[in-house]
Amino acid sequence: MTTKEKHSAPAAVPATAKADRDSRHAALVLGTTLPGDVLLYLLLPMFASEFGVSLAEVGLLLAANRLVRIIGYSQVVRFYSRYGDRPTSMLAVLTATLCALGYATLSGFWAILPLRLMWGLTFGALNLSTLSMATSLQEGAAARYGRARAYTALGPALALPLGAWLAGYIGPQPIFLVMVAVTLAGLGFAWRLPSAPHPLPQRRGRLRWPEKLDIWSFLEGFVLDGLFVIGLAYLGKALWPEHALLAAGLVMGARYACEILLSPLGGWLAGRFGPERLLVTLALLTCLMLVGFGAGWIWTCASAIVVLRALLMPLLPPIVASRWPGKERVQALTTRAIWRDIGGGTGPVAAGLLLPVLPALTIYGVAAGLLGLAALTCIIQAPRPAGIDR
Repeated sequence: MTTKEKHSAPAAVPATAKADRDSRHAALVLGTTLPGDVLLYLLLPMFASEFGVSLAEVGLLLAANRLVRIIGYSQVVRFYSRYGDRPTSMLAVLTATLCALGYATLSGFWAILPLRLMWGLTFGALNLSTLSMATSLQEGAAARYGRARAYTALGPALALPLGAWLAGYIGPQPIFLVMVAVTLAGLGFAWRLPSAPHPLPQRRGRLRWPEKLDIWSFLEGFVLDGLFVIGLAYLGKALWPEHALLAAGLVMGARYACEILLSPLGGWLAGRFGPERLLVTLALLTCLMLVGFGAGWIWTCASAIVVLRALLMPLLPPIVASRWPGKERVQALTTRAIWRDIGGGTGPVAAGLLLPVLPALTIYGVAAGLLGLAALTCIIQAPRPAGIDR
């Protein structure tokens, strides 16, 4: 072996190892900042009066973080692309810490609303870093993002049961002082991230119709993050009124546990069989479970949907990275995240309007049909004009 071969042969290994390490650190930053948010979703509806808000204001506060990303994601992307992962993530950790401190000390709608808006942009930045680091190297991107989902879910999976238990002893607001310490731990992982910028392609000003992956992202957020979650509480209450909150809470916690256990498996399966093919297969199974959920098999089908969702989560980013390589990757990942936020923000509103007036089977049957059709169209990759900007 020549001297040149000795130096060049192992070059791919460090690149893969670096991508794995950066992806892990980005996911751990997000995993240490998420517990404060997921605990607010659990405690704010149950202790609205102790936070000084009404039940109607609770819904607005819990939706505000998604709605602000629809408007402000472009500013987040520009900051991230200019300064890179380390500065962006460190600023985001400090902002998330401020939000957790605010949840512990402030009360009232107008005091908490700015915190929710700040968290919305913070999550957008950290989520973008996680997606970008996982897909920075095309080789193994699906498996890498599957592992990243597991690292991210670890914080919420531990925070939900432990936080709920501690809140019973020290109250719903003081528990967020514990979350301040947990969130600050993310600074150590953020410091280890690279600080290289992510140059973006020059953008064209004209509006564009949503593409197939945009529609899938919207419906995934609309159906699985909106209709399904709200329907779980609504239908469960009617079926099992005395224990609906407990059962729904267990399924909610199982969502993160399933991501820890199954998202790496989903990423591995995507690398073996192809993410597009696996996405269609899992989406169609999810559609069947949604129909069963609407037909009345609530807890069985809900558990199956949580499992399938965990397997689905790692699939879209590697598909996006393969179709929009190079400078277009970050913007393309952002576009899909925005469409998912739009779906996740409008899904609960639609559920609140439709569930009281339409049969559940009709609602979830139509939703399943739309989700399945969107999944099938994802495998059709239409050629893009040269120089297209997303």
